[in-house]
Amino acid sequence: MLARVKDDDSSYDEWHAEVRRLTNERDAIILAHNYQRPEIQDVADHVGDSLALSRIAAQSSATTIVFAGVYFMAETAKILAPDKTVLIPEAGAGCSLADSIDAAQLRSWKAEHPGAVVVAYVNTSADVKAESDLCCTSANAVEIVAGVPVDREILFLPDQFLGAHVQRATKRQNMHIWMGECHVHAGISPQELREKAEASPESELFVHPECGCATAALWLSGTGDLPAERTHVLSTGAMLERARTTRAPSVLVATETGMLHQLRRANPSVRWEAVNPRAECVYMKMTTRDVLLTCLREGTTEVNVDPTVASRARRAVDAMIAVGTSSMVGE
Repeated sequence: MLARVKDDDSSYDEWHAEVRRLTNERDAIILAHNYQRPEIQDVADHVGDSLALSRIAAQSSATTIVFAGVYFMAETAKILAPDKTVLIPEAGAGCSLADSIDAAQLRSWKAEHPGAVVVAYVNTSADVKAESDLCCTSANAVEIVAGVPVDREILFLPDQFLGAHVQRATKRQNMHIWMGECHVHAGISPQELREKAEASPESELFVHPECGCATAALWLSGTGDLPAERTHVLSTGAMLERARTTRAPSVLVATETGMLHQLRRANPSVRWEAVNPRAECVYMKMTTRDVLLTCLREGTTEVNVDPTVASRARRAVDAMIAVGTSSMVGE
């Protein structure tokens, strides 16, 4: 697991000061996803999930948005803030989940199910959002799907584990699920979760719905094999909210390990432990100290979205907001 840079590291202090100087000089704000390296989170103006950060981008008075995340996130920021310059420090930072479906594949799937309502998780490309009717986050996916008329077929994409969670919660029979996955979350197994929970009976369990163990966790908690009162399937935003109020002495966390940094900051009295300490996204970790500094110095790499695509994609995001705003935290 990546360790936090020590506060007494003079090179870190110099880097931090230079990042802040260049940020001010460029009239920029730095947005960092929860899964970024700890030092990137610490130097950012805002840390959170991709949708929350994109909404901050739209509301900010800064002219430049530096999005320390993966590419689809910077695209979403550009969709919601078309008049701002959006930079991503590492253009090669992709996403295995977003890459599991493209616009051509979605168009073919739609042709097989004419009239179906397409619900796309925000972890998708701008092109895919443009082919969708509604977007959703892991926090409001159940609410979004429940709001679609029961006689309408639903095409849910791209995450099969989130889709299974939603289908279980809504009991929706006419819902088709794309078989995509985040390779990091898929690698967190039900067996690992169960073994860790048995070894730490005082711990609460925070499980992200993208995880391969999420549906199993709900089933096991329902059968009594996991403690129902201590098992929580939560988005990253909801994890952070619950972290601030939990009274458990320890929490086992099933998501990408970068999330632990924010959870520890939110409640340092709790012992936070990853269910799978190897669950690190190589794409999220591509934004290093040097990469961020180069981005600020040289303005690399600007993210643009075709205006027609952006307009259609934004309709799907706005439709999500119109359906339900009670739970607008993202992944």
